Amino acid sequence: MRVCIFGAGAIGGYVGVSLHRLPGVDVSLVARGAHLAAMQANGLRLLVGGEERVARIRCTDDPRELGPQDYVILALKAHSITGAVDSILPLLGPETSIVTMSNGIPYWYFHEWGGALSGTKLQTIDPDGRQWRLLGPERAIGAVVFPAAEVIASGVIRHEHGRRFPIGEPSGLRTERIERLHAMLVAGGLEAPIRHDIRDEVWLKLWGNLCFNPISALTHATVDLIATDPGTGAVCRSMMTEAAAIADRLGVRLRVDMERRISGVAALGAHKMSMLQDLERGRAMEIGPLVGVVQEMGRLTGVPTPSIDILLALIRQRAQVAGQFAC
Repeated sequence: MRVCIFGAGAIGGYVGVSLHRLPGVDVSLVARGAHLAAMQANGLRLLVGGEERVARIRCTDDPRELGPQDYVILALKAHSITGAVDSILPLLGPETSIVTMSNGIPYWYFHEWGGALSGTKLQTIDPDGRQWRLLGPERAIGAVVFPAAEVIASGVIRHEHGRRFPIGEPSGLRTERIERLHAMLVAGGLEAPIRHDIRDEVWLKLWGNLCFNPISALTHATVDLIATDPGTGAVCRSMMTEAAAIADRLGVRLRVDMERRISGVAALGAHKMSMLQDLERGRAMEIGPLVGVVQEMGRLTGVPTPSIDILLALIRQRAQVAGQFAC
């Protein structure tokens, strides 16, 4: 089985190390820059549970060297995927599946939807439907990332917590390809429950990211402070209430209530959200995939989003002041 992890950053690298020693699985990584050079020279170093694992995995910045794969695991930041489509294409054969391991709403969301919005392309995350058209929604398998990891130096990843990656077909069916993916991930020591309602899992993760991420970038506060401060806590609840109304219109079932979701984030302690980490490192923030797309879905479903609109305007301006493209 040939598996390419496109985007061997924190999560992609963690998955790559987990899978690379499995018998019958040929793992490769696509990365770039100093991170790629370090992996090529010294292997990929993963710090997990107090130990260091070094994995020497084939890695490149030219996917044409790798050829068609059975699975392409997209572990890029969501706002980077559209720009990477042309590089992904050489990895695709007639039977290739694309596993979307990025935060936010994926490009295939309204594939096999069965309602009035079936086939809708979300402009916030897939401008002009480029991912939908060239990658193809029929290839997609959903995956939700619950672990936390961080690239702490070129070629070095620190795993912080979690092993859980719920997976599911957009159709909700239990197919042969998802069974094989499940077996591979579990054999690699990861948790990969197969969900018939993978969109519910997507929304559960997004529900917290929607508010905690932009507030962290605006305030530079860690999640425990954001969750417990009366002011920022109230902003989170307002945004989450609007998002829950959109999810309800879409038939999504959020399996935990708002207070439990907030408490779960607060329990992470003095943790910096990814948007704040990106801002501090001068990298583009995931504004569109985590906030803008919820506003767009509010418009599609006729749900007002006044709190989300305000936070979206503020975080876009913060990005502009930082010299970033405000997506």
